[in-house]
Amino acid sequence: MKIAFIGAGKMAEALIARLTDRKNIVAADVSRARLRFLSAKYKVKALTDNRAAFASAEVVILAVKPQQLTGVLDELNSNFEFRISKLFISIAAGIPLSYLQKKLPGHSVIRAMPNNPCLVGAGMTALAKGGRVTGRELRIARKIFEQVGEVVTVPEKWLDAVTGLSGSGPAYVYQLIEAMTAGGARLGLPRKLAAKLAVQTVFGAAAAVKATGREPAELRAMVTSPGGTTIEGLNVLARRRFSGAVIEAIAAAAKKSRALARQWAV
Repeated sequence: MKIAFIGAGKMAEALIARLTDRKNIVAADVSRARLRFLSAKYKVKALTDNRAAFASAEVVILAVKPQQLTGVLDELNSNFEFRISKLFISIAAGIPLSYLQKKLPGHSVIRAMPNNPCLVGAGMTALAKGGRVTGRELRIARKIFEQVGEVVTVPEKWLDAVTGLSGSGPAYVYQLIEAMTAGGARLGLPRKLAAKLAVQTVFGAAAAVKATGREPAELRAMVTSPGGTTIEGLNVLARRRFSGAVIEAIAAAAKKSRALARQWAV
């Protein structure tokens, strides 16, 4: 399967790094320095011409910033080979399928919402498929993103909620780690040690939920003894509306995602 990445940023690199058949990968970008880096490190073919990258591939991954997407699609449209049907996968946040399908007539289109942990192969990606997408094409998209983590397929109407939860979610967790580190440092721990304790605690807690299949509430109860230390900390979080704040953060990010999508739909 020949794959072209239009845009060669960090997410494109995360995918390229884990795709084994790199001789069939082409990366196109405006940055020659970026292309030289990817070519040297991963031995992929690097191009500055988006149309040439498109022509060489069966699957085209649109990995450019949302504000750059229209220009890229107009450029591809000027290629006489553009009428040849291909699978497009867009990771440009907020760009709805309706807009993509309008700009990509005759092509199969999938929206993908990956997240930051894809950079270390521990990501979560949600896929939403357009009307022309076949079962085989969806399997191809899933296989690509399974190289960098787990994949779910959802209706497009859920993508704003996905964006607020798993797309933006790593930032909330990073802030939690920062706060836990600061808490340990305030109590006299060396900052480096506090950071190590915080990172492994968050990692281990998530791993326990995933490995055991138990509800987080059940696991929380296992470490919360009446009159013990943990309940004291949880009482502070309850008074500060920790859970409510997280829920509101997810809702706010999803609302922003919906607003961006509406702009593109117009």
